[in-house]
Amino acid sequence: MENKKQVLAESVFFKGLPEPLLHQLAQIAQEKKFRRGEMIFLEGTACSGFYIVAQGQVKLYKMALDGREQILYVLEAGEPFGIVPVFHGHSFPASASSLTAVTALFLPKKEFIALLAAHPELALAVMAAMARRMRRFAAKIESLSLKDVPARLTAHLLYLARKQGGTSQITLDIPKKQLANLLGTSAETLSRIFNDMSAAGLIRVEGRRIALLDHTAFQGGTIMERGTVTQKRSG
Repeated sequence: MENKKQVLAESVFFKGLPEPLLHQLAQIAQEKKFRRGEMIFLEGTACSGFYIVAQGQVKLYKMALDGREQILYVLEAGEPFGIVPVFHGHSFPASASSLTAVTALFLPKKEFIALLAAHPELALAVMAAMARRMRRFAAKIESLSLKDVPARLTAHLLYLARKQGGTSQITLDIPKKQLANLLGTSAETLSRIFNDMSAAGLIRVEGRRIALLDHTAFQGGTIMERGTVTQKRSG
């Protein structure tokens, strides 16, 4: 990787830090490459540092005893992962693997903690980024516990529309099976909901490309409250 400092400067954790500090971070950062589908770390293994995605997509997930997978986050360029045990002193609380070919920067725990101790502005930047991550996680728990699956899907489609520039023509950023795991449901249930939404004239699905056809219904993210699709289709 030609410019570790640029990757760090554009990351969630380190954006806005002064050049000399970014230079020190780049000096301790190690480039790591992972093939698609490769395990990066397993839940319960010891932590010797954390990662920042430079290119590609990484999923953080938990596995149930029956083998079901619940994706916690899908991370893209600039996003850190594996940071919690750097401070908590224990093992990784979830597993991470690559959804695509991934290039990441690995920051060793010992050297990073030394930089934190020497640079209060770095500590504040990390605390702010972790606070944002906690808000995101709280929203995830709320979605899984208080919303039904159609409402979760609607919220995700609206999120993608905002992320992709406010367009009504969006592209799923992960395969549908992985999307089902992210939304806490089965691939079969997700497929049925897509079919219901298509039949109701709300969306048009072409592979990973989805057109949001009914802008009024999508406003406010309430389109898929329980029973809405059935009512619209029958009406």
